[in-house]
Amino acid sequence: MFKDTIPGLERIFTTDTESPKVVLVTGPPGSLKTSFCYDIMTKYLEETGNSGLYVTLEEPKKSQVKNMKDIGVDLVDELQISDITDLREIDQIVDEEGTDYVEFIEDILRHRKDEKGDQFTIFALDSLGALYSLMENRENMRKRMFSFFNFLRELNLYCFIVMERTQGSEANLLGDEGFLVDGLISLSIDRKKGKLTRYLQVEKMRACNHTMEKHALEVGKDGLKVLGPLFE
Repeated sequence: MFKDTIPGLERIFTTDTESPKVVLVTGPPGSLKTSFCYDIMTKYLEETGNSGLYVTLEEPKKSQVKNMKDIGVDLVDELQISDITDLREIDQIVDEEGTDYVEFIEDILRHRKDEKGDQFTIFALDSLGALYSLMENRENMRKRMFSFFNFLRELNLYCFIVMERTQGSEANLLGDEGFLVDGLISLSIDRKKGKLTRYLQVEKMRACNHTMEKHALEVGKDGLKVLGPLFE
């Protein structure tokens, strides 16, 4: 999935990964987290003909589609975008108790799996921080996330979970996410000599050989491209 999608990822992965995998995609604002997920998913689906689902809790679908076209990523029909931003606003008005969004997302995934069967192979949630902000009860979050991630694995999916993360901080919010996931990809921005360089770093990926070096990431005419390693 990695080596045959975004150009240059083969510089990082010497072997590829197999599903199920839950991968945390972290980084500060502007580090291309959403673009990375869309790009890799669309190219994977173009190659395989399988079906995917992208659930957005923050940025509306219309805005995301426009942003992807601006960087040269044309969305494929096989990628369904489930926009829950409208539901959030309705929920705040009509339901004092609030929706259990984890269960709601699980129901969406069950429906997609029933509809597409084994063709449904890849999923993204954008973002984990937004999901947490909607949850009334934040007790036992590690147990809740452990159960949710295992549910994703039971569906035999490649999963990308987007999470805001400041540079240098740990990949954990409320549920020890960095420990529970199978993979951790960090996207960030290097600031040196007045120049900003976006980069990608794979901090871990179970059952997969990869380098842990930082690699420069740029936007080309057909989406993202991974360049060579950054040298300190």
